Amino acid sequence: MEKLIFKDIQEFKGMIGKELPTSLWIRVTQLMINDFANATLDKQWVHIDVERAKRESPFKSTIAHGFMSVALLSKFLEDLIVVQSVKLGLNYGLNYVRFMNPVPVESDLRLKSTVKEIEDHKNGVKVTFNCTIEIKGQEKPACVAEFLALFYE
Repeated sequence: MEKLIFKDIQEFKGMIGKELPTSLWIRVTQLMINDFANATLDKQWVHIDVERAKRESPFKSTIAHGFMSVALLSKFLEDLIVVQSVKLGLNYGLNYVRFMNPVPVESDLRLKSTVKEIEDHKNGVKVTFNCTIEIKGQEKPACVAEFLALFYE
């Protein structure tokens, strides 16, 4: 996967309506799930109790938090694009998010996305991305989301 490099926001605006490259796969490990549980204080057993999940969960293993999938969006996008003139990028929110499929531990995830819109916002621009987080070997995605970021030159 080759990262797309743009000299400035004006050049990046040429991506409106276009698909970004597909990201590389990221493996979701139990350590990542545990770290997310500790950071968010969401320690539901289906995420962190490996033995109980094997016995009692319908998934027969621990699963990642849905919000962990969403939290990976910034990392995925950072790996896909660089706008050289941007000094600061911030998460701005989500217009839409649905968790379509649980993510069992040791799953591989990747992002498919398009740039839906880029609009002026105060001293920068607001970028809206349509995002689908895929699970390797699964037809149904882990998550679909409309993700917003602010870019400042």
